[in-house]
Amino acid sequence: MYRSRRHKMIAGVCGGIADKWGWPPTMVRLLFVLSCILPGPQFIIYLIMWAFVPKAPAAYDTASYRH
Repeated sequence: MYRSRRHKMIAGVCGGIADKWGWPPTMVRLLFVLSCILPGPQFIIYLIMWAFVPKAPAAYDTASYRH
């Protein structure tokens, strides 16, 4: 999994998840925001993923990444 360069709003984490699973990036972002209403470590997990998940290489076509 990579952080998305193409579907990036803040760090590309939600866009990377969307690319990985073949979901629309807007849906993943909406689910993340809605999940932050509930108690839990969602925001901390986002920050950890921002720090440790590598950004997609510049020549990498995220549209074809569906593993």
